[in-house]
Amino acid sequence: MRYKIAIVEDEQQSIDLLIEYFQQYAKENNVSFDFFVFHDGDEITHEYSAQYDIIFLDIEMKRQDGMSAAEQIRHFDPNVIIVFVTNMRQYAIKGYKVRALSYLVKPVTYFAFSQELKKLLIIAEKNQLKKFLLIPTEKGKQKISSNEIMYIESYKHDLFIFTNEETYKIRETIKKMEEKLASFSFARSHNSYLINLNYVEAIEEDMVVIKDKKINISRSRKKEFMKKLTIHLGEKK
Repeated sequence: MRYKIAIVEDEQQSIDLLIEYFQQYAKENNVSFDFFVFHDGDEITHEYSAQYDIIFLDIEMKRQDGMSAAEQIRHFDPNVIIVFVTNMRQYAIKGYKVRALSYLVKPVTYFAFSQELKKLLIIAEKNQLKKFLLIPTEKGKQKISSNEIMYIESYKHDLFIFTNEETYKIRETIKKMEEKLASFSFARSHNSYLINLNYVEAIEEDMVVIKDKKINISRSRKKEFMKKLTIHLGEKK
């Protein structure tokens, strides 16, 4: 499995140490990590993207502390795993307010880190499986993340699933796909289109703009689509 890890820490030495620990754990346990580093709480909350499996948050930071950042993150990402890293144990205990799953007290040892990470990855794997779709392809079933899907188009009896990297063609109804993705940020703009609201760049008259593509918003679905988009944008603030 591959996991996306956000590290929110204002001390470069602590960042380097955590990454070193992750790399050591990866070698020992045959897993992979992608790292996203932020040097203060406001950097991760400014334009938050709900793509991370685990967020390691330092509590004491200059502009926005970890607890405040966690409160904002929880507002629009209820499932991400939050781990506090702190010099003071009593601050970490307050993590129940934002449903932090764990905390590490500095100086962090590799033993403490690896023991916690082992437990957290079990939860992260379960969370990942909930986010993935199994897509039948010529090479067999392929797993793709709902976060990677920009939009889905229905044409005749097929669905075309557009991601950043590839386009997948499957035999499925758009109604069934809408049901599968009901717990994520998707909305119908048209009988033939299901849109990932995270990728909406603009609305131009009766069109949704996603990268270089303009997608129709039908008159019958416009009110509901705009309502869902407005709620989604409000949650991201």
